[in-house]
Amino acid sequence: MNRFLSFAVLVVGIALLIAGFNASASIGSDFSRFFTGSPTDKSIWLLLGGAVCIAVGAGGFVFRGARAPLK
Repeated sequence: MNRFLSFAVLVVGIALLIAGFNASASIGSDFSRFFTGSPTDKSIWLLLGGAVCIAVGAGGFVFRGARAPLK
């Protein structure tokens, strides 16, 4: 992955995490947490998606030069 794509995925991941935190603090999530003991599915998916995007974007920066040697 090139740097621009890694950076874009990283920024999307941060935006998803922020949206997930905001969704988990909403009144709908509070009601869901009160009745079921867990936040809404939307907030969970946003948080998981953000974490995965951040991991992939950061991995693109860390492993950008790693290639398998030719035999």
